[in-house]
Amino acid sequence: MKKLLLLGSMLVVFAGCLEKKGQKKDDVKNTENELIEPKADKKVEVKFPVYDFDAFEPILHKDDGKTYIVNFWATWCQPCIEEMPHFERVNSERSDNNVEVILVNLDMPNMWKTRLEPYVEKKGIQSQVVILDDPKQNDWIPKVSKEWGGGIPATLIYNTEKRTFYERGFTYEELKEELNKFIN
Repeated sequence: MKKLLLLGSMLVVFAGCLEKKGQKKDDVKNTENELIEPKADKKVEVKFPVYDFDAFEPILHKDDGKTYIVNFWATWCQPCIEEMPHFERVNSERSDNNVEVILVNLDMPNMWKTRLEPYVEKKGIQSQVVILDDPKQNDWIPKVSKEWGGGIPATLIYNTEKRTFYERGFTYEELKEELNKFIN
C-alpha cells in the first residue's frame, strides 16, 4: 500500500511539473498511462542503454573488486538534480580507486530525448548513465532493497564485502563519508 501511495505521489509531482511547463492536462493523462502501460511498439533511440529490471539486476551484484555507487534519479526530481554534482565529483576523484558511479535514470520514455539527453550533455556528466524502464516497480523495488519505499533520490553503495542502501539525498561530504566506509 505504501508503494502504491508513493507511486501516486510521484505521478502527482510529475503532473505538476508538466503543467508548469505549459503542457495540457491531456498530456499529463497520457504520461500517466505510459507509466502504467508503456507501449512496447514505440522504441526510442537514445544514447544510453535501456534495461528492464531482469537485464539491469546484474549491475546490482557485480563481484569484480570495485565499489559501486548506484544512484536512482530522474530529471524531474529536484533533490536528484541538486545532488548530481556530488556524484560527478566523487566519480572524477575516485575513479582510479576502483570506484564506479552508475546513474540509473527513471524518467519515462517520452522524456529520454527531450530531457535526459539534453541534461546529461549540458551538465557534462561523465558517470555511466543507464535507463531503467520497467513499469513493475512494486516487483523490482524490493529486489533493489527491502528497505526501499520507492522514493528518489535513492542510492546503493556496495562491494564484495558490504552493501548499504540509502533512500535520501546526499551532500558531497555525506557521500564521501559513506563511501569511505567501503574503501578504507
